[in-house]
Amino acid sequence: MHTKIFVVFTFAAVAANAIAQGHERRHGHDHSKAAETSFGRAADPAKAQRTIVVETRDFEFSPSEITVKAGEIVRFVVTNAGKHPHEMVLGTMQDLKEHNEMMKQRPGMHHDEPHMAHVAPGKSGVIGWQFMKPGEFYFGCFIDNHFEIGMIGRIRVTGDPVSEEPGQHEMRGMYGTYAMSRESSGTSWQPDASPHQGIHAMYGDWSTMTHGFANLIYDRQGGPRGDRKTFSTSMLMVMGQRPVGDGTLGLRGMVSADPLMGKSGYPLLLQTGESANGAPLIDRQHPHDLFIELATTYSHPLSEGSSIFAYVALPGEPALGPPAFMHRFSGEDNPEAPISHHWLDSTHITYGVVTLGYVYNNIKVEGSVFRGREPDQSRYNIETGKLDSTSLRLSYNPAKSWALQVSRAHIKSPEQLHADDDVDRTTASVIYNRAFGASNWQTTLAWGRNAASHGTATNAYLLESAIRTSKTHTFFGRAERADKNELFLPGTALAQETFRVGKLSLGYLYDFPSDSHFKFGIGGLVSRFSLPSELQSTYGSSPTSYMLFGRVKIK
Repeated sequence: MHTKIFVVFTFAAVAANAIAQGHERRHGHDHSKAAETSFGRAADPAKAQRTIVVETRDFEFSPSEITVKAGEIVRFVVTNAGKHPHEMVLGTMQDLKEHNEMMKQRPGMHHDEPHMAHVAPGKSGVIGWQFMKPGEFYFGCFIDNHFEIGMIGRIRVTGDPVSEEPGQHEMRGMYGTYAMSRESSGTSWQPDASPHQGIHAMYGDWSTMTHGFANLIYDRQGGPRGDRKTFSTSMLMVMGQRPVGDGTLGLRGMVSADPLMGKSGYPLLLQTGESANGAPLIDRQHPHDLFIELATTYSHPLSEGSSIFAYVALPGEPALGPPAFMHRFSGEDNPEAPISHHWLDSTHITYGVVTLGYVYNNIKVEGSVFRGREPDQSRYNIETGKLDSTSLRLSYNPAKSWALQVSRAHIKSPEQLHADDDVDRTTASVIYNRAFGASNWQTTLAWGRNAASHGTATNAYLLESAIRTSKTHTFFGRAERADKNELFLPGTALAQETFRVGKLSLGYLYDFPSDSHFKFGIGGLVSRFSLPSELQSTYGSSPTSYMLFGRVKIK
């Protein structure tokens, strides 16, 4: 059965790739063949890394001075706030002077080129452009005598000359004027330098990305409470975005075949926090729902470096915690869930989320209202309910290699078996990513605190790291310490007692070399535990667990 699941998801991913590639060939925009000029070349606005709003007035541009980086794909949104028609034409000063002379000789001539946008009063236009070398370039309006009376702007391009094909650049972010590599699960941020993998395609004005994986795992948890199981975990995500007005509309969908492993999930020592068949899941990790995310987003630029955005999802992820464990590079190749999951990122599947946020350069402030109750044991349906919980998150990326966040939430009745308990959750995390050559290293340090309305507050700590060398070898590890108070069934002697436990997991994954969009790998991990003396009669003095797995992943 599990082998069939693995094969089915592999086939689905291959089919998705074939459809995307075929559609891209038939209907996509081929910007790789764009003619290069002395001031750059046309590029796909949907893949822009920055959006710059340029307002035309009678008779000036605002802003009239712009700075961009060489190689950066820029989406110029040109608006007309004046009473007369205007245009924005890019070029060198010599190009603009020659164009002006031509317009004098042929007044009233109208023509469209990729480096031009003609805008009537109250309307807007878009230019997608990539400046390939540093220098000073200009833009002007050539309607009537606008250029001669000074309707000119200047663009300063910094950095080193580049020669990459435009298609190699990533999609722009859904929520702001930065590269998509900054965005992770929900609306969370990771370092800008993080690897960004997936199949990219164009469907008309839609820029899309498909990503996913499927694991086939043999799990052996040691000690008296241990168990064994063979099962599959998986995820398939499709996302798309397109320009709408001055902003960006986005759609995100994510599904998983995890429910096929059964309501009780898979064995995982010291894991707690969910239930099945009216009983708590102890030493087991619950399966993910069939629907992980179904979301619509919209962002609107306010200036060159700022934007506002909205995220509406059923299900989705509120503004709380670091990126979910299977969406951050430091944890994505580790096939087991963290035992600190319910202190950090357990809300990543929430049935009902509305998030509003503001981005200013490398800072993001956002707030969510969402349904507090965690998904029930029926993993195939879509649940509904009152948006009764709230969260706030502050994110800061001080440099391309760093992502910091702190968040706070009041979660109404998250657990089915403890319906009278609300939880105040606080989290903080730091993620560092360093790319060197064909290798990448990322480390996550995170802390979470749950303060239930009844009982004592508990804490959890996570240190997680992964390094991938030469695109084939990945070494990963995770160290955790958590206060666990659900390790025994209600009514037993040690029920609701809090125990501070620890876990260390180390693993390795080998990916077979491949030139396709898919990579196949095999790996394993070993886990050891730190237990207080009161638990050793239950778990053993030194239990050891391990997993062996095979994986296919879209890259």
